[in-house]
Amino acid sequence: MAISEAPSSLSDIVIAGGRNVFHNLSSPVLYEHAVRRGEGKLLQGGTFAVRSGERTGRSPDDKFLVRTPEISEHVWWGQHNQPMTEETFERVRARIVRYLHDRDLYVQDCVVSQDPAHRRTVRVVSEEAYHSLFARTMFIPSEPLPNGTEPQLTILHAPYLQLDGEADGVHSDAVVALNLTEGVILIAGTAYAGEMKKAVFSAMNYYLPLEGTLSLHSAANVDPKTGKSALFFGLSGTGKTTLSTDPERLLIGDDEHAWTDEGIFNIEGGCYAKVIRLSAAAEPDIFETTHLFGTILENVVFDDQTRQVHLDDDSLTENTRGSYPLGSLRNVYTEQVAPHPSHVILLTADAFGVLPPIARLSTAEALYHFLSGYTSKLAGTENGITHPKPNFSPCYGAPFMALNPTVYADLLQRRLDRTGAQTWLINTGWMGGAYGTGSRIAIRETRKMVRAILRDGMKEAAFRKDELFKFEVPLECPGVDSGILTPRDHWADPDAYDQAAADLAAQFRSNFEQFRGMVSPEVAVAGP
Repeated sequence: MAISEAPSSLSDIVIAGGRNVFHNLSSPVLYEHAVRRGEGKLLQGGTFAVRSGERTGRSPDDKFLVRTPEISEHVWWGQHNQPMTEETFERVRARIVRYLHDRDLYVQDCVVSQDPAHRRTVRVVSEEAYHSLFARTMFIPSEPLPNGTEPQLTILHAPYLQLDGEADGVHSDAVVALNLTEGVILIAGTAYAGEMKKAVFSAMNYYLPLEGTLSLHSAANVDPKTGKSALFFGLSGTGKTTLSTDPERLLIGDDEHAWTDEGIFNIEGGCYAKVIRLSAAAEPDIFETTHLFGTILENVVFDDQTRQVHLDDDSLTENTRGSYPLGSLRNVYTEQVAPHPSHVILLTADAFGVLPPIARLSTAEALYHFLSGYTSKLAGTENGITHPKPNFSPCYGAPFMALNPTVYADLLQRRLDRTGAQTWLINTGWMGGAYGTGSRIAIRETRKMVRAILRDGMKEAAFRKDELFKFEVPLECPGVDSGILTPRDHWADPDAYDQAAADLAAQFRSNFEQFRGMVSPEVAVAGP
């Protein structure tokens, strides 16, 4: 039932018009609602399977930031932060409010940021129980906000409202619009739940750095014996979740973190992992979550009779996802703030087969590669991507970075200089040739390299200087066949490797031109 008090906040106004309003339902009750409403199916083990419809990944062309006087001077306007006028935002908001009127509504009051000093309240109002369950899983459930209290971030979620493109001032029938001045996020026309998660992350990537806190598109974990932590930067498909979810270490989180003067903390309360071709042998902890109560499996194929999942089936999308609470994992860090990292790992999936599987970076080289953010955009992560595509994404997360990348790089340099953390570049992509010719580096070999780093096993290793890319490549790594450390040796035609390496280096140089006038001379020449 709707609230009886006179509404004073945006969410209260929407809630007041709802037919039946369900506040802060627990996960089991949301399961019941979602099944009863036909939003998904229960599978073996208790997972909940849903399909997001036509959009099975993010829709970056449909994401906008509202250009208000308060934020205009700070935002990194362009491809990833498309401007929307306040008038267009109001028009879309009015459509969503009208659409949600007299519908069943699900309200979740949550917070983001495990560190109370940087916490923000989030209220999600949606027409589906499944999306309310997703919000409860990915964010941090909290005490209900008092009636009339405005949350710091409000998401109005209307996944089945189809907009009218240009008539509504947007590009298609869907929109993700962030008004960072008001703290309001509008999502319409897409049921892909990841849009909620990434919209909130985009907002935090605006607010936190302006407070002097470095927000990170990274995973993080801690050694329970030494208390030393590590950060893993990387875009989707680079192995960020897989490599950080290590049974030998405690997971802080798999995707969104912040680094303060006191340490690092997780922004979220759950994980959102790709599960396509997930292996019980290579990724046992994540695999186990695909059979646990509390996990949402998005666009995962299953047998309708036995309700067994088929994790190798990509007929719906390559971007199959599992959303599960951190508590579903066995090895989780339970403190709110973790110690400063001793190692920072930059992950890339190089589709050209050029980069070595492991390299050591100086601080200048770390900043160069952080600003470059090179990887290959893998199939399914975004609509329209069907094959790997070379991609430079500053900060390893340009679609979610609201400020100029150099703002995050400056903060990173301060943290690296203060803590002395060592930075590494790890390639989880191809060797022996480019995609289609070479083979993907085995995850077991990458895990060995990462463990060698985190156990400080590389301190005594000998290194060679890569003359083209300038970083240092180890000649040996504990537990790893040294033959795989030099990629040129694995190409059938070394001259073809040299050409591919030269081509990739040229792409690095061309991409970095946008930053040359914004960085120190040391960083400007730290790449190929």
